[in-house]
Amino acid sequence: MAKEKKIVLALPKGRIREEAVPLLARLGVEPEAAFRDPDTRQLRFTTSDPVLDLIQVRSFDTATFVAFGAAQIGIVGNDVLMEFDYSEIYSPLDLGIGHCRLVVAEPEALGTQDNPARWSNVRVATKYPSLTRRHFAARGVQAECIKLNGAMELAPSMGLCERIVDLVATGRTLRENGLVEVEKIADITSRLAVNRTALKTRSREITAWMDRFRETVDATVA
Repeated sequence: MAKEKKIVLALPKGRIREEAVPLLARLGVEPEAAFRDPDTRQLRFTTSDPVLDLIQVRSFDTATFVAFGAAQIGIVGNDVLMEFDYSEIYSPLDLGIGHCRLVVAEPEALGTQDNPARWSNVRVATKYPSLTRRHFAARGVQAECIKLNGAMELAPSMGLCERIVDLVATGRTLRENGLVEVEKIADITSRLAVNRTALKTRSREITAWMDRFRETVDATVA
């Protein structure tokens, strides 16, 4: 089958990928052997389903590939969906994987005496500047956001800012860097994301995949 006729699923690297693989297996989808090779540089993979290919990209890029139609469907954290707010993406289904939370954190010494309800302006390091500004603006707080793509926990100790906004699963990384969670912005999971144009032009195929994912998730919950 020609590549352009295939359905392409964008899959994020890292923890979500590891949780997504068993989900795909329950759908009856097994990636080719190279997908399981930790040293591979390959980014596109065939699967046991002749109509489905996988691409493996960074978590933030999954939404971009789906939004612009390079991938018709994807597994995308709703933190990414909230940050970019792509109108081209339809995200109908919570897959129940990638559980974590998006929080505001600050040094432990500051957290013992701080009251977030009294903030009027904050300076934070985050890879979610748009989401962070919207969150604080809704509370009447002006947020200056310093964009970082990693090592967020270093920012307060290096004098870059007092607070960070980042994803937390267990909180261990915060604790090991002397930070405490002071406010939760959102609970985060991964969702099935669908390109809206593909849903219109390839309705039968895309709807069938949506139904397969939904049935598999419902069976897991049951």
